[in-house]
Amino acid sequence: MDIFNEELGLNIPAHVAVILDGNGRWAKKRLMPRTYGHKVGSDNVEKVIREAAKLGVQYFTVYAFSTENWKRSKEEVEALMGILRSYLKECIAKSMENNMRCRVIGRRQELSPDIVESIEALEEATKDNTGITFTIALNYGGRDEITRAVKLLCDKVKNGELASEDITEQVISEHLDTNFCPDPDLLIRTSGEQRLSNYLPWQLAYTEFYFTDVLWPDFGREDLIEAFEKYNKRDRRYGGVKEG
Repeated sequence: MDIFNEELGLNIPAHVAVILDGNGRWAKKRLMPRTYGHKVGSDNVEKVIREAAKLGVQYFTVYAFSTENWKRSKEEVEALMGILRSYLKECIAKSMENNMRCRVIGRRQELSPDIVESIEALEEATKDNTGITFTIALNYGGRDEITRAVKLLCDKVKNGELASEDITEQVISEHLDTNFCPDPDLLIRTSGEQRLSNYLPWQLAYTEFYFTDVLWPDFGREDLIEAFEKYNKRDRRYGGVKEG
């Protein structure tokens, strides 16, 4: 449910999902390696989350690494994993300082054991925090998520734990990685790209989309407010017809 921010005079979406795009291009413009852009982009995530929490956002979900990102060069993937290792370790202290709960969604089988250990430590340490819920989509793909959910439901039907006729949209949602949070109200994608890239396809069914040319490392409070202003001008009918 949206929260009204009296200072801004805006309804603030409860759940904001973000596709962090443009790190590499940001670095290239500065004649720096792509990995530098990823590091700056990673640092910017914390800044934007803090601003989002201050404005009233309750859930903030970012697309950090997709199942398709393994196709990038070995050097870039290794650099991204290195940044991730550092970020996960630093995130516990920052999360406790800001009363932030952290969750990680996606497939963990392909991740290094030390990264999985850091993820589990982060989730455990922050599970009782009551502030904004920060979710990292890591080695995540929307179709993969749905496929895993379908397999789990099939196993439950096969084992007699669930009847096929009892499978509803709600039941499917409860078997997705995001079963702990509501569907996003607003999706933001930076850098001018206008596609979902296999990100939360089930959850974004009735989400409002906002695309901006701003590269992620440059995205800040004013850009977030602009996205919320556009969001407030949308007429969310969820497939219904507006009366009057």
